[in-house]
Amino acid sequence: MLCPHRIVLPFLSATLVFAAAAAAQRPTMLVAAPAPLDLSCGWGGFGRDPQHNAVAPVYTQDLNRVLWSTPVDLQPQYSGSALLVHYGTPLITPNGTVIVTVKTGVSGTFQLEGRASGTGALQWTLPSDYVLPAHNWTPSVGASLMPQNRVVVPAAGGTVLMRSTPDAPTGLTQRAAFYGLPNYLANPAAYDGNVFIDTPITCDAAGNLYFGFVVTGATPVPLQSGIARISAAGVGTWVSAATAANDPAIAKVTYNCAPAVSADGHDLYISVNQAPGSGFTVGWLLRLNAQTLALQSRVQPLDAMSSNPAAMPDDGTASPLIGPDGDVYFGVFENPFGSNHYRGWLTHYDRTLAQTRIAGDFGWDCTPSILPRSAVPSYAGTSQYLLMSKYNNYGGIGGDGLNKVAVLDPFASQLDPQTGATVMREVLTIVGPTPDPGFPGGVKEWCINSAAVDPLRHSALVNNEDGKMYRWDFVTNTLTQTVTLTAGLGEAYTPTIVGPDGVVYAINNATLFAVGQ
Repeated sequence: MLCPHRIVLPFLSATLVFAAAAAAQRPTMLVAAPAPLDLSCGWGGFGRDPQHNAVAPVYTQDLNRVLWSTPVDLQPQYSGSALLVHYGTPLITPNGTVIVTVKTGVSGTFQLEGRASGTGALQWTLPSDYVLPAHNWTPSVGASLMPQNRVVVPAAGGTVLMRSTPDAPTGLTQRAAFYGLPNYLANPAAYDGNVFIDTPITCDAAGNLYFGFVVTGATPVPLQSGIARISAAGVGTWVSAATAANDPAIAKVTYNCAPAVSADGHDLYISVNQAPGSGFTVGWLLRLNAQTLALQSRVQPLDAMSSNPAAMPDDGTASPLIGPDGDVYFGVFENPFGSNHYRGWLTHYDRTLAQTRIAGDFGWDCTPSILPRSAVPSYAGTSQYLLMSKYNNYGGIGGDGLNKVAVLDPFASQLDPQTGATVMREVLTIVGPTPDPGFPGGVKEWCINSAAVDPLRHSALVNNEDGKMYRWDFVTNTLTQTVTLTAGLGEAYTPTIVGPDGVVYAINNATLFAVGQ
């Protein structure tokens, strides 16, 4: 097996950096690192933290009204009555600055916006030269907060841009390249046209960055599609997806799969897949050494009924979730297509990926959230934590149209009444409240790919294609609070997040809404 590629990124003096930036018209890496930042009360990236557990760190406000809103897409492109765009998760600093990745053009061009939490007033803007890879559904552009008091966003040529002091109106803008900044600056066009970040950026507790990238042509430093790491100390490392998986048939990291890092910082989980063929692609879930990117173990996710290799499509956003015990959860699509009503499966493994545990009955385009067992007072089982998941059952393609959200016991089982598969036991479920005129007897879908849960209020904050956001109360198993965001729209799935002041945020119809009391 080939070793991962390692490049030390030079830390240039400020004078040289500014001179290089002026010459290249591109910001570059700076030497000074801002003071560390405690992100425990913020929302740092996809699923909030590097394990993606999506647990709100504070008591959330009542969903009484929309406090403010702002577009996340200035030129949304609709497909009939649907919006097939995976918008990157907003971020919130511990001081309450809301950071939004905004699509500004028809087919791309993006910028970061820093907005005041109370009013949504624009505080600063950072344009990014990021270019999307070739795609079907528009991939997410996933920024991340760093404990070095920076925010990082994908940029052109597989590089990243970092802005310091995100709570301030001004900050230093920096660029880093995992294959060496001097290499990028020597021929930026060669990299811009051939290297594309294809996942959200994940930042671990130490400030190390991880992301997937796609390479479509020759580059001066020979690159292959793979996984990149930029350490907090400025060391760039990468490994090809095929080498990481020890499988020459692997083409790349699965689009939109946000890498997950174990709580101890040792393990990195990410999915890789083959080149698409006839709309179907399979692959591996990998466990890499988070420092060296060396393969530690791998598993090929299987369909829970047929035992065929499961599909790992690029049109979803399923990302690994790491439980408090180190177990790993990852959503896949069924094989053959339609055999589980297009719900997919939530695969479940121990930390080493050597032991396959009970699968959940929904995995397509979904990353579940962690619930302490105390968040569900009626729960009488033995598991120390539960999962909250989207649980749609799509009408018209085999399902009954009774789209739900669910609390699941990952260590207890039941038989799925529709397919007979052995799946995670349902602890609570609730059906969407709005009838779907397109499928008589059915209801509108829940449109979440990562839902915020509030253990302090025994509830979850969930977004629906009826244009409303709901509080699902686990004590009464009812939707106790509702706020209308839009008239409703079929759209690719979106996250809900929570700020340090308890304000709840959701995306609906290309707009971010701040909701509170």
